[in-house]
Amino acid sequence: MDLRSENIQRILSKYKFHDVAVEELQKIHRGYPGIQPFTGTYTFSDGTQKDLLKLIGNIPVKYEGRSYNFPIQLWLMDSFPFTPPICLLRPTPDMVIREGKHVDGGGRIHLPGLHNWDYPKSSVVGLLTEMIAKFEEDPPLSAKTTADNKDPHELLAFVSNLQINDGGSRHRDQSINKVSVIGGGDLGMASVMSILSKCKVDKLVFIDVAESSTKGGSTDLEIFGLPKVEVSRDLSASAGSTVVVVTANAWSSEQTYLSVVQTNVDLYRGIIPNLARLSPNAVMLIASQPVDIMSHVAWRQSCLPPTRVIGAGCNLDSARLSHILDINLNTHRPAWVIGELSDNKVAVMSNTGLSSNAQHEIAAGSSAAKPLLDRAFEMMKNRGQRSWSVGLSIADITNSVLTDKMKTHSVSTLAQGWGGIGAEVFLSLPCIIGSNGSTRLAGVSLGQEEDSKLRESVTSLSNLVSQLTI
Repeated sequence: MDLRSENIQRILSKYKFHDVAVEELQKIHRGYPGIQPFTGTYTFSDGTQKDLLKLIGNIPVKYEGRSYNFPIQLWLMDSFPFTPPICLLRPTPDMVIREGKHVDGGGRIHLPGLHNWDYPKSSVVGLLTEMIAKFEEDPPLSAKTTADNKDPHELLAFVSNLQINDGGSRHRDQSINKVSVIGGGDLGMASVMSILSKCKVDKLVFIDVAESSTKGGSTDLEIFGLPKVEVSRDLSASAGSTVVVVTANAWSSEQTYLSVVQTNVDLYRGIIPNLARLSPNAVMLIASQPVDIMSHVAWRQSCLPPTRVIGAGCNLDSARLSHILDINLNTHRPAWVIGELSDNKVAVMSNTGLSSNAQHEIAAGSSAAKPLLDRAFEMMKNRGQRSWSVGLSIADITNSVLTDKMKTHSVSTLAQGWGGIGAEVFLSLPCIIGSNGSTRLAGVSLGQEEDSKLRESVTSLSNLVSQLTI
């Protein structure tokens, strides 16, 4: 690999780890002599630009007994090799990109080795080896065809990714009930076990995010093995999910609450857009803390409709409240806890009974219901939200999506426009949950105390969101 040109030397001199970068480039040349260095200007997603080195060449890919040369381009960041390269396909005019598990529609390559990059354990040589192996499983390029000249081999490769059902075709992943749980730790494990117990799933993927502080548990699942469960550390394994549950947290040692929350927001920036891209039709269920803020962040970062991004919110408290009202207080009417998951949360009751076939509606605030709700709230004290109980709540919501149950849950959702709320905030509100996500119940007039608590939460959440870099 010739690094002696003036342009290459000029750019390479700006690299923070110059000597180490040169050593890595020499290793790449020994393993893949056809890949050559060039200089160029890379444009980032925010419009900023930087002069960088890029590697251009072909990698050999075998598929069904035939050999292909796949053109690639690797941009090396100025902190290389301590940060991974940005990897792209370079299709020629007679090639088309086949979007899949490891390549998006723009040709950006996504691999476990990139997601889990950890120099010196990770290297470009190892990355190229992994890239070849993944592309041999699922080639991301195919030849353009015309009506007069269709290559049956290329058509077969495309058709193999489709299945015929009821007279039509659809992608294989969309025909199964697939759930992905993102984030290890106690809550991630509790969610996996609860979903397996309550929900009819064809496949459950458990992804332990390396950057999360809530790690662990995935190794035990690998050791003992559970039917229908795939353990992974690669977000691409979540592709085609019906429900994506996010339990990951990245708590920092910062002293201020704002700094702690910002650490979690930064973690989300690295995972939420990818999850949304891999499962664009999924319902994203957020359980990270603080749940109302993180649900809001996930909605912003995913660019999904607000009906498809919800937080576990007050669903657990609502289920407990309804149970106490039904069993202990003999009320037999569903009730929900709404608002912020804090001391400001309040209770509302349905105007129809548990056995009614009519759609539930929130009863307007009345002095007659308040003593019952206050008493039920008092009986709920000291129960706490342990991991296993939140996991059961997550499974309950997940089941409503998978079965299109149209059950009413109190979940954190975009509250703007509900009950006169003008701010863009997420709060727990009663929502009908089905396969298409959530539909809010109509807003009502609350009692003065309840309305005051809700407005206080709206103000505090709005102030916090405005200080975050999302």
